[in-house]
Amino acid sequence: MPRNPSTPRTRRTLAPATRMMGYGYDPALSEGALKCPVFLTSTFVFRTAEQGKDFFALAYGLRPPRDGEKQGLIYSRLNNPDLEILEDRLTLWDDAEAGAVFASGMAAISTTLLEFAQPGDFVLTSSPIYGGTDHLTEKVLPKFGIRPLKFLAGSSPAEIQALIDRSKARGKIAAVLVETPANPTNRLVDIAACAEIAKRNAPKGRIAPLIVDNTYLGPVFQQPLHHGADLVVYSATKFLGGHSDLIAGAVLGSRELVGRVKALRTFFGCMCGPWTGWLLMRSLETLKLRMTQSQENARQVADFLAAHPAVDRVHYLGHLREGDPQWGLYQRQCKGPGSMISFEVKGGEAEAFRVLNALRVIHLAVSLGGTESLASHPASMTHADIPADRQLQVGITPTLVRLSVGVEDAGDLIADLGQALSKASAKRGPAAAAKSKRGKRRAR
Repeated sequence: MPRNPSTPRTRRTLAPATRMMGYGYDPALSEGALKCPVFLTSTFVFRTAEQGKDFFALAYGLRPPRDGEKQGLIYSRLNNPDLEILEDRLTLWDDAEAGAVFASGMAAISTTLLEFAQPGDFVLTSSPIYGGTDHLTEKVLPKFGIRPLKFLAGSSPAEIQALIDRSKARGKIAAVLVETPANPTNRLVDIAACAEIAKRNAPKGRIAPLIVDNTYLGPVFQQPLHHGADLVVYSATKFLGGHSDLIAGAVLGSRELVGRVKALRTFFGCMCGPWTGWLLMRSLETLKLRMTQSQENARQVADFLAAHPAVDRVHYLGHLREGDPQWGLYQRQCKGPGSMISFEVKGGEAEAFRVLNALRVIHLAVSLGGTESLASHPASMTHADIPADRQLQVGITPTLVRLSVGVEDAGDLIADLGQALSKASAKRGPAAAAKSKRGKRRAR
């Protein structure tokens, strides 16, 4: 199917939200079924031994592909109709040439980094970044001789280059991995500037791809490939799946680079299964509707939080204004503020916990991008593995609450936050109050 089909009469280019309904699938190949069936099979039957030989020759790179040729169906660890159709559809919003799906977002990130990094290399990453990715780069990759080098989200290109020069990592940067907006602070990273840094510091004779984790804002509101990224990665569990009922990941980009990642995926065996692939295809049909409604709800929730006396600060892209250091970058890079909000409760961890424990409509759970609203405490949950001093350095305070706004009624979400925030400064029980008084007397 052509990348940009148009209707014969109008020559109108169809939008991703329209093409998502059937792109890459031919009902005639499946008894006319409107929706793609679930291909629950581990292996595929060859018509002849010669066909099997030919399929394996292409799979192992023993011959080049013929014009327009796709890999024949062999075994679901290599390919499966549900995954192939899903990978085609995933390319639409990001305008990518190719895609690869994985069993999780971490499988996508780790496989991608291990394809491009070698012992002795550095991986340059923004910070803060998702806690699992931080652990991977800080604790796991060093076991393979691959070292992390981190810069603070919002740093200037000159500051990032100075960091590389000071660390003597110039010429050893195997990949640049950034998450923008940053999880959980919503700080933006300049994708175009990082693309230049990646090119300038790549090892001789090698590419150092710029890999952008676009999970936090999602493909509807940001397309990193348009700003110079080589690859974009997702935890497809989040907005792409959008119903908190599956775990998956994805990598999108050029055919060449995605092809390299797919080759390693084959031998790691970390692709997702056909049922997960089918669920993702279902979810992609409503991606724009869900993300647009969640974003509208988030605008109202963020405005409410910013005006609440128990809230010290709100981190939300929709509140950036002209004159803010990140305003220009937001205007260039983002198509909307999305539905992720972080806010700091006045007080300390106890006050933040009091708010979280009082929520009734919003669920106390990690993850994000689902139809339901979720709240969590990054410092003690998703980013607990990061030392306390580094948490503070990157903006993860004990009072920070992360909020993923869903598609519920915005008024109900605001009412729930209002009653929960009223508990933030509520008096503790008699025993706690008495203990506090005794402590004060001793202090005197």
